[in-house]
Amino acid sequence: LKVLNEKKLKEADSLWKEFETPEKANKIVKLKHFEKFQDTTEALAASTALVEGKLSKNLKKILKIVAKDAHELLAVADAKLGDVIKDKLNLSCIHSPIVAELMRGIRSQIEGLITGLPSQEMAAMCPGLAHSLSRYKLKFSPDKVDTMIIQAISLLDDLDKELNNYIIHCREWYGWHFSELGKIITDNLTYCKCVRKVGDRSNLASSDVSDILPEQIEEDVKAAAEISMGTEVSEEDIKNIIHLCDQVIEISEYQTQLHNYLKNRMMAI
Repeated sequence: LKVLNEKKLKEADSLWKEFETPEKANKIVKLKHFEKFQDTTEALAASTALVEGKLSKNLKKILKIVAKDAHELLAVADAKLGDVIKDKLNLSCIHSPIVAELMRGIRSQIEGLITGLPSQEMAAMCPGLAHSLSRYKLKFSPDKVDTMIIQAISLLDDLDKELNNYIIHCREWYGWHFSELGKIITDNLTYCKCVRKVGDRSNLASSDVSDILPEQIEEDVKAAAEISMGTEVSEEDIKNIIHLCDQVIEISEYQTQLHNYLKNRMMAI
């Protein structure tokens, strides 16, 4: 589109009046060149390039044709895109509040300014393009990445607090039955795995915990179980303690998984 009366562009606040009707709009701007997109895919590719401040192949081709004999300034809605056009095609561009108002006015009367494009077709294509572009923005938005990282950090903090709370209860609960175990095994996850596998301390003599504990510590644990002064507990008590150990193990595994996820996301930025 070519501006016909540049004097009308002096006041940004009143420029909207020049686009109140299609007739008024055609008096201030005139269609110079128009090329229809072949399909939504082509339109999306061009739109995403504009969002990223890049010059698409089609736009570059059109600007070369239109601006071959032009000596006017090219109005652009994005200053970054203007810099790219200036660098690639040596065309002088302008971006200002007046240009923003001009673009807004053109969009409001676009159907009256472009001939040969049925309004029904435009109405059908615009929502589809808008949805596709929104999905693209959501997929590649830096804000979205930041949000995912923030959520992961917050969840890690919550998991750490919950895990510590569960471990305290697990050690205290099982400690009534076999207090010596907590002094021998200091690692919380190893402690819970051992309790889960053994259950009642009386089972230790016949239990193989070599996959959890080093040989010397296993011997110390079995020896301590033989002389433990802990109270006897019911089978139901043991089941509940084991269930709590399961929770600790599952949360610990998820915490490790989430930590790796966060590490990879941070490295990808």
